[in-house]
Amino acid sequence: MGSGIHVDFNDAAPIWHQIEEGVRRLVASGALAPGAPLPSVRELARELRINPATVAKGYQRLVDAGVLQVRRGEGTFVADAPPVASEAERRRELCDGARRLAALAVTLRASLDEAKAALEAAWEELVQGRKGGA
Repeated sequence: MGSGIHVDFNDAAPIWHQIEEGVRRLVASGALAPGAPLPSVRELARELRINPATVAKGYQRLVDAGVLQVRRGEGTFVADAPPVASEAERRRELCDGARRLAALAVTLRASLDEAKAALEAAWEELVQGRKGGA
């Protein structure tokens, strides 16, 4: 059974950042609900075939941000009430994601319209996922 967290070894983004973003995406989409357990650091490292320290860094950043919580002796879980980002943080993260999408679209020689269509399709998929999971 997979965690739903994926990494791309060809991506310029550090692996720990890809893990962090992957978990954030799963939480935002509702695929990981508040209180849901995450794989242990070792389990996820084994699944992704990466160093456990890399997973630990991604998890720790999410704990520091209030997205995850560690329960001693039990594991790592989605926080009961993930924090609402400040306006500046939301804008920064949105711009970072837009830059990654733009870079990918340019690399693939996609048009702006194709990139917009892909974004709209992903948006709808997430919205539908939230409705189905709620």
